[in-house]
Amino acid sequence: MKKYLALILMVTLVSACSNNNWRTASREPAGIAPDPLIQKEAVIEVYAADAFSWRGWFAVHSWIAVKASDATEYTVYEVVGWRVNNGLPALHEFQTTTPDRYWYGAKPQKILSIEGDKAAELIPKITDAVSRYPWANEYTVFPGPNSNTFPAWIGLQVPELGLELPFSAIGSGYAD
Repeated sequence: MKKYLALILMVTLVSACSNNNWRTASREPAGIAPDPLIQKEAVIEVYAADAFSWRGWFAVHSWIAVKASDATEYTVYEVVGWRVNNGLPALHEFQTTTPDRYWYGAKPQKILSIEGDKAAELIPKITDAVSRYPWANEYTVFPGPNSNTFPAWIGLQVPELGLELPFSAIGSGYAD
C-alpha cells in the first residue's frame, strides 16, 4: 500500500510541476534585457531558461541575442528541435525588442552580457560564426546537437566572448 501511495504522490507531483501545454505557457519578456529604444550602444546577451516541461528539472535551453549600435531591435539566434520535425532548419533567427522572453513558462537568466565597443566589435564575428554553424538543420536531444550546442559552438568560434554555459546546458559539450 505504501508503494502505491508513494507512486501516486510522485505522479501527482510530476504532473503538477511540469507545464505540458506549450500553447498556454508564458512567453512574456522577463525585463532583464536593455530596452533597444533606450540603449543605443551595441549589446550581446546570452540567456538560459529551464527546458520545457519535466526536462527543465535537468536541463536548460539557451540562446544568443545581439543588437548593433543604434538598432531598435535585437537579432535572436536559437536552435529549436520542433522546427526540424516540421521540415524547417533547427537554427532560427528573428528580430524582436524582447530577447529575454520566458521560455515556455521558465524565466530566463542572463548568463552573458557585453555592451558598447566590445559588443560592436564582436557582433560581426558572431554573425559570421552563425552562418557557419555546422548543425543548422539537425537536432538531437542527447548528446546533441541541440539548443545548447549552438551557443557553445559560437563561444568556441568567438573565444573573446568568454562564454561559459551552465552545467545544465546539456549538449554544450557536443561542440568540442
